[in-house]
Amino acid sequence: MVSESDVMESLGDVEDPEMKMSVTELGLIYAIRIEKQDEGTHAEIDMTLTSPGCPVAPEIMSAVHRSALATDGIDSVHVNLTFSPLWDPKVHASEDAQFDLGIF
Repeated sequence: MVSESDVMESLGDVEDPEMKMSVTELGLIYAIRIEKQDEGTHAEIDMTLTSPGCPVAPEIMSAVHRSALATDGIDSVHVNLTFSPLWDPKVHASEDAQFDLGIF
């Protein structure tokens, strides 16, 4: 059975084109829920962006959708965009990403 970590691993290839870092390293993926449905296995993904006015929002969301859908065992995906809570690199980004961003 496919797990949330399987989907998260697939999303590791999605890069924020402005930050040049993975959406997973940046902490832009807030939640992944795997649901069994009559049509197959569905992934519901809650994500945010580095800023509400991000000009590449559609591009990033599409890439997240495509990567999640490419995960073995996932038949459908829905990406929910949220700004609650607002993204804060000190809270959400990985330690490596914080270092790359100059946050110590």
